[in-house]
Amino acid sequence: MTLVVMSSKELGRVGVLRDVDADRMTPADAASALGVSVRQVFRLLKIFRSAGASALASRRRGRPSHRRYPAAIRAQAMATIRERHADFGPTLAAEKLSEVHELSLSRETLRHWMIADGLWLDRKARQRKVYQPRPRRACLGELVQIDGSEHWWFEDRGPQCTLLVYIDDATSRLMHLKFVESESTFAYFGATGEYLEAYGKPVAFYSDKHGVFRINAVGAVQGDGMTQYGRALHELNIEIICANTPQAKGRVERANKTLQDRLVKDLRLQGIGTIEAANRALPAFVADFNRRFGKAPRNPTDLHRPLAPDDNVTDAFSWREERTVSKNLTLQYDKVMFILEPNDIARGLSRKRVTVCDYPDGRLAITCQGVELAYRIFDKLQQVSQAAIVENKHLGAVLAQIRDHQLETAEPRSRSAPRRRDQADHRFKVG
Repeated sequence: MTLVVMSSKELGRVGVLRDVDADRMTPADAASALGVSVRQVFRLLKIFRSAGASALASRRRGRPSHRRYPAAIRAQAMATIRERHADFGPTLAAEKLSEVHELSLSRETLRHWMIADGLWLDRKARQRKVYQPRPRRACLGELVQIDGSEHWWFEDRGPQCTLLVYIDDATSRLMHLKFVESESTFAYFGATGEYLEAYGKPVAFYSDKHGVFRINAVGAVQGDGMTQYGRALHELNIEIICANTPQAKGRVERANKTLQDRLVKDLRLQGIGTIEAANRALPAFVADFNRRFGKAPRNPTDLHRPLAPDDNVTDAFSWREERTVSKNLTLQYDKVMFILEPNDIARGLSRKRVTVCDYPDGRLAITCQGVELAYRIFDKLQQVSQAAIVENKHLGAVLAQIRDHQLETAEPRSRSAPRRRDQADHRFKVG
């Protein structure tokens, strides 16, 4: 048996010709129904009677069109798109081929070519991906999802800032919240240290692929593959796991949406417009939130581990970088030159490596094999130059410095006017 493909128009023609052949319809009525002449009806009827219904199917079906573009033009267009416009859609690609490369092709023709060559997906292929729900972990402290949510938390009463959110996967309980200026390594150092002091060490933190948690530089081959935050957690025997998609850490993503609604309104009712005041109000909000939305874990065991005597949280959550001591017993860090006090230990460190420990509270220590070295500051670059390269851990402080400089330039201030705390450089004091 041979399968013949026919269009709806051809199938309708077969039905009409059957009625004419059975004398249920006159040729004139058939011509009117098919939109052809009576003479054409007799021609079709002759073919139908001699070869059957399959003979009425178009013989051009499946064959290349005589109006198709030459293969050379198709090859040229697709080669140009691959080389210059690989991420363009059919409409924009057709426009650029006409404007830049003098190839006038219709959008639909180009769309079919791009789909055939795998450069474009049709609407059905681009349907939204389905994410199956993942069951909660069984125990409290087994997996804690963390994220930073930048938002206008104080609406027009204060600056835009970031809320660091720690939520337990097993119970949906808010474990810790903290407002910070920006999502930086130092911000996570401080917030995670507070979490560990309150609850102990969870089995693992679950985060996105932010640069605080994961080295994202393509081709990075130096170092141990850990960020400063990852190194700190490793020292404390806590795992950090990065989710591949935002949907994978949906617990904290949904919590962020709820917080951007409820917490914003709560802060408005209390008239809070500063980070300091908001952080003081967070414990009461967290208790009420957990009472309303917290779930009981399937297993009552709490997997948080107490801090061990040798777990030095303060030292772990410090930014560490190695520097080489010069023959003059000097080293540079963060655009500052430090001079080591020439004691018996320091004199033997010429051309050797030391570790600079930068703490979230602004304290800085220079150590060698666990021994802290005495130092003094020789020089410091005071201003941030235009288009300066600033590391992520200092972005908040640099922005504050730039903002203050712009304000002072716009409105000269009296020398007797008091300086705000965030204007003072409490980390390095040149004496």
